[in-house]
Amino acid sequence: MSKSTTLANQQNDALFVLIKSLTKSEKRQFNLYVGRLDGNVDAKFFSLFKFLEKLKVYDEKVIIGSGIVSKQQLSNLKAHLYKQILISLRLNPAHKNIRIQIREQLDFATVLYQKGLYKQSLKLLDKAKNLAIEYEEKNIAYEIVELEKVIETQYITRSLSNRADQLSVQAKELSQQNVIASKLSNLSLQLYSHLLQNGYVKNEEELQFVNTYFEDRLPKYKYEKLGFRERLWLYKAHLWHSFLVQDFLQSYKYANKWVDLFKENRKLIILHPVFYLKGINYLLEASFFVKKGSTFKKQLAIFEEEIKAKKIPLNTNTELLIFQYLYANKLHLHFFEGTFEQGEYLVAIINKKIENYNHRLDNHYVVMFYYKIACLYFGMGKNELCIAYLQKIIRNKIGSAEDLQCFARVLNLIAHYECGLDYDLEKQFIDTYKFLLKMENLQEVQKVFLTSIKDLSDVFPHEIKNEFKKIHAKLKKFENHPYEKRAFLYLDILSWLESKIENKPIAQVIKEKAHQLYK
Repeated sequence: MSKSTTLANQQNDALFVLIKSLTKSEKRQFNLYVGRLDGNVDAKFFSLFKFLEKLKVYDEKVIIGSGIVSKQQLSNLKAHLYKQILISLRLNPAHKNIRIQIREQLDFATVLYQKGLYKQSLKLLDKAKNLAIEYEEKNIAYEIVELEKVIETQYITRSLSNRADQLSVQAKELSQQNVIASKLSNLSLQLYSHLLQNGYVKNEEELQFVNTYFEDRLPKYKYEKLGFRERLWLYKAHLWHSFLVQDFLQSYKYANKWVDLFKENRKLIILHPVFYLKGINYLLEASFFVKKGSTFKKQLAIFEEEIKAKKIPLNTNTELLIFQYLYANKLHLHFFEGTFEQGEYLVAIINKKIENYNHRLDNHYVVMFYYKIACLYFGMGKNELCIAYLQKIIRNKIGSAEDLQCFARVLNLIAHYECGLDYDLEKQFIDTYKFLLKMENLQEVQKVFLTSIKDLSDVFPHEIKNEFKKIHAKLKKFENHPYEKRAFLYLDILSWLESKIENKPIAQVIKEKAHQLYK
């Protein structure tokens, strides 16, 4: 079995991935949960659990060969084990968040209602509803109000004569807020989907389409009547729109609003840690794109401090996101300041974490880290190591990050040129050009640069600096181009060209630029 097939099987088998994601305390909890009734410890599903827990790689032949279960029974046993693990996780105190607590209260109230204990049920529902509204769980709050209305038709309370009117008004308000939140979340998701399928806008026609699409689907609202949840989805929709049209200043504005919204409602960080982490990451990313060096450095320091102070809830999901966002942005800081050598220590840490998270880490993030590590080595002048990491992306074609695949090939050409490995530059140029055409991702910047690099092989040594100046002049005009500037975010071609023209290391050129930005 090939390594790629093995990885695919691991990724595709939900039960195996779930078991590998369990912490020590969660495994201990499952053992206790299984042992609560006599006979379960010897049950087949528990034997399968213990076997899969020790298994390094998912392999059905090995499982069936263990004698625990026959091939015909395996599917049903796996489904049963999967369900039992989820029940155990739900009972685990670590997973008892506000949303689960509210749902639990709603379930208890439903049981009381079915027993005809209306007054007790209504009392429980009222507490659950207030908690749901306090923590912006308005879908559950609406569900609770609807059950209250059902009970009120069978048990008329004497304490409030206008009870029916109150519930009707509350149901209407919650329904309207839920509709706005749903429309905004739909719009945010549709814009994100458009970005994944079509990439950033590349011309006026695409810009007009995205702008019209956004404006037509943005619901009418009164900002002051929007709650936390509705504002969060509003900022998300604006953020994805600004990313699509490459208006990174707007991205910065709305990422800032997103993070500030959580800072104003800190208790909701506990309920929505993933949304908070994503907001921080987009704020750092947008700060990096618009070259707000001081803001970037400050926000990264705050992020690290919050992690150390355990202000962000830690679970298997947030742990992975913290790794991705923290270390990607730690690398960005060294790219920003030109302190590439100081960032080399991150490589071993990142590789170790990629190995530890290999069952849960999406290949896109693996590609992203390999590309960033390659950029780090390029900035240090360690071009052989840069090429080695780029080859991990190019040869294996792992992940679906087409942009990174394309820029990996462009950087590969530059690194080979820097190493003096230009004997097969012509072939590499043709292969890269064909790949970019195939990906339908050939920007004008890439076209101009690739053609220029190809021509360098025919230039006499004493003319080389002049050629670099010509290439720089051709590319400089694209630096602030609305549809071409993105190329410079992935690969700082201009700084590299300036380093060749000025006979300076690229790190020094970037340091000088960073110094100007920090002033």
